[in-house]
Amino acid sequence: MVQWVGENQTAVPQPKGEGASLMVVDFVSVDYGWLHSPNGEESARVLFKVGKSQEGYFTNDDVLKQTQQAMDILQAHYPHDDHVFIFNNAATHIKRPDEALSARNMPKFTPKEGSNWGPETNKIDKNGKPVYRPDGKVMRIKIRMADATFADGTPQQLYFPEGHPRAGVFKGMSILLQERGLLKESGLKAQCKDFKCKPESTDCCCQRVLYSQPDFIGTKSRLEIMCKQQGFGVLFLPRFHCELNFIEQCWGYAKRIYRQYPASSKEADLELNLTLALESVPLHSMRKCVYLICWRWKP
Repeated sequence: MVQWVGENQTAVPQPKGEGASLMVVDFVSVDYGWLHSPNGEESARVLFKVGKSQEGYFTNDDVLKQTQQAMDILQAHYPHDDHVFIFNNAATHIKRPDEALSARNMPKFTPKEGSNWGPETNKIDKNGKPVYRPDGKVMRIKIRMADATFADGTPQQLYFPEGHPRAGVFKGMSILLQERGLLKESGLKAQCKDFKCKPESTDCCCQRVLYSQPDFIGTKSRLEIMCKQQGFGVLFLPRFHCELNFIEQCWGYAKRIYRQYPASSKEADLELNLTLALESVPLHSMRKCVYLICWRWKP
């Protein structure tokens, strides 16, 4: 395991204490440090109590809401800079829209009479909250997948159009591939076992062929779509390499400071000490972390 430690420290894992837990999510810049307005009155920082019995866990919706707050601050106070957000390659960051193109679980043939296929998503009530079943699990509903795109840029409907005997029913991968002129590929098996195709293979099964099509590959995450609409760039770090994100070193610096404060089980002390520890991270240390990462990972 690789661990970043201070000059006078040893790489000994620190156990988590008992009692209340408080999570923090924030944005950091090599130019400005923690993201906030010049007067400090507006901030992109979010503190929340993690756990089912508390405020839950940070979801993709929470990420979008916080990122919108960050963009509002940047547009209002730093409009002359070109801003690019860098995120770890985590599921909460790269989530695509529920209706986004995805070959996974697509049936090869048109569903039988009386049934249909579509991606599933959580059922949401009018207040934006998930609807639960009697057994406590979130209720799932089928939705219609968005249209695909032919090579010439025209839309390809995945469901039979109005006027067809089975209007609104999913066509099936075989028909979708035939419509793209991929007649040989339309006869392939639906998918390799567990969707584990051979490395670099693009034509071993129907799902892999569709998965390799430009419009399927080019599907953007919700985060990318939202940021692009407002003129912001988005980059995702390679999977399992969050150490390339210098915010991790900022967290480490703050944790070291936090452990120097007297232990307390009071939530008010927890929040105060956490905030003080975060604000103690100097800008020059943030910059040193960036330069060190760039040096270590230089090709």
